[in-house]
Formats: sequence, C-alpha cells, structure tokens
Amino acid sequence: MSKLTNIFRTSFVSVSALALSGSIALAQSDGPPEEVTEWVFQPAFDQTDAGWDNGLMPWVEAVEEATQGTVKIRVEPAGALTSGSEAFSAAVAGQTDGYAGWATVYGGEMPEGMLAFGMAMGATTPEEAWEAMWGSDDYRIGDIVQEAANARNLHWVGWSDQGPNAMFTTFPINRLEDLAGKKMRAGGPQAIFHSTMGGAPVSMNAGEIYTGIKLGTIEGTYWDTGGIDDMSFQEVIQYASLPGWTPAQHQEIFVNLEKWNELTDWQREQIEGIFESTYFETSKMHLDGVDHALQVLRDSGGEVIEMSDEEVARMREKSINEIWPQIAELSSGNAKGVEIWTQFLKDKGYIE
Repeated sequence: MSKLTNIFRTSFVSVSALALSGSIALAQSDGPPEEVTEWVFQPAFDQTDAGWDNGLMPWVEAVEEATQGTVKIRVEPAGALTSGSEAFSAAVAGQTDGYAGWATVYGGEMPEGMLAFGMAMGATTPEEAWEAMWGSDDYRIGDIVQEAANARNLHWVGWSDQGPNAMFTTFPINRLEDLAGKKMRAGGPQAIFHSTMGGAPVSMNAGEIYTGIKLGTIEGTYWDTGGIDDMSFQEVIQYASLPGWTPAQHQEIFVNLEKWNELTDWQREQIEGIFESTYFETSKMHLDGVDHALQVLRDSGGEVIEMSDEEVARMREKSINEIWPQIAELSSGNAKGVEIWTQFLKDKGYIE
C-alpha cells in the first residue's frame, strides 16, 4: 500500500469520525440528551406561601415533563439551605441552582426586577402584564429584566401573576388619605408606595407579621390576596382593601446562568417553551385563590372594600407622577422600563 493511499485512508477515517460526532451533536440538539441534569432550588419562601403550590411547583413539574425527565429539580424551603433573604444571592453565586421570589428581594439586589414584580397601580390583569413584558414587540420590557439578570449570572425562566397585592388592615381604607400615618409592613416598591401615600412603612420578616398585627406593632400589611388564609391573617385583621398597591403583583423564577448554559440547546428550548403557558396556568391558580381567601375573611367577620374607580384613578395618577420616577432613578434599565410602562398605560387609555 502506497504512502499516499495510507494518507487518504487516514483522512477518510478522520472525516468520517467528524461527521459521526457532528451527527450525534445534531441529534442531541434535536432531542433529549442521555445525561440527566439535577438542580436544587431554594425560593425566598416555604410551603406555607401561595407561591409554592400555585407558582413554583407547577413550573418545576412542567420543566421535568417538557425535558422528558432530563432536567430534575429538587426544591428546598426557605431556611433549608440559606435564609429567604439570601436565596437570591445564593443562586447568583451558584450555591443553589435556582431561585423564586419577588423582584429579587423586592428589587434591592436587582432594581430592574421591580419592572416585573409589578408597577404601582400598573397592569390590571395577567393579559396586560404579559403584553407589556413579553407579548408585544411594541414594549418587550422583559428584555430589560433578562439583560439585568444575565449581568448578575442568572437567567429568567418563569413568571406568575399573584393577583392584587391588597392592603390587609385593622382600619378601613376607602381613599388614599386613609393611609396617612398608618404603620404597615411593606418592602421595596410597597414601601415606596406606602410612604408616598403618607403612611409609615415597617420592614418585617413574613413570619413576624401576624404577631406584629396582633400586638399592635403594625396596623396591617401588603400581601397577595390569595395568600392571606395561608398566613391566617383573617384572625388579626378586619379589612381587605383592593386593589392595594398594585392590581397585579408578580413572582419570578431564575436559574443560575452557568447552570443554564450547561444545558443542551434542546433542553433550553423546551424550558423557554413553557414560559408563557406556565405563566397563565399559575396566574389562574392564584386568581382562583383570591375569591376563596376573601370569602375566608368574610366568614371570619371581616370586610372586603373595593375602592371606587375614581379613587383608583387618583391613586394611579399619584403613583405614576410620584412613585414611578423613584423607580426610574434606580438604574438606566429602570428608566427605560418606566418609560415603556408609561406608554403602555397611555395606549390602554388609563392615562392621557
């Protein structure tokens, strides 16, 4: 056999090997890989929060189904691996593989999260929120949040509308002046809203709210409406005033960016493919819980106050003029997001 023939045969084998490896890679991109990826998540809450059963866990189940079992997620409650307030940072550092919570601890560690958490008196329904964040190319506010998440070594993968974040109090609220001087548990955007309306926001861990109201340390709290019975707030408050600081407060889910990039293209496509469907599924679950929770309050002797359209319009005007600029000042991304949110409300006819 000539030297030239040997070179040709060696080259042929090499090319064939490359072609075979390329075919394998293509097959893997078109379907589930053989390897199983196992993630550990810790949210900023535990099983008592409505976000557990009505937000995070349905998304986890959908991910495992969509990836045909090649991505499995174990969820530990807040405090199991780190505190709820440190859960976001743990996911950033890769100490956990993922996080679920609200505006990344109410926006303190990622201001752009406030754009997804819920604007004061902003979107009124899941459909409106989705349109502004992802559904229409005229807005795409979600891209701003995703860019901020990526810059912090995270990837935004899930979202859920928890319904109105109402005001649960020991005193009635029929107009914004009723909040003047009132001490209420509020964090992040809630605190900005409450102080702007003349109230005195109090920082307090979720587990301390019940006792705080019972002892009179605070006179109420801002909370997702469907979750009040989980926290037994109906035992210590008398009134629920809607729509609260926002008609549509949201919860987000993030994955550590390095862990996200380790997945195959196919796995990432499968997970991104359930973003919208799980958003509307879990949002409906939360909204279904609202009526139940409010009935629990009524059955315990409490009163539900639906604020008038005129009062809601007053609160929206004050929010946009005085609260939204404070959100915009926190980052250039927030400034752009507030600008787009403002245009969205104009397009919807809520403001001129």
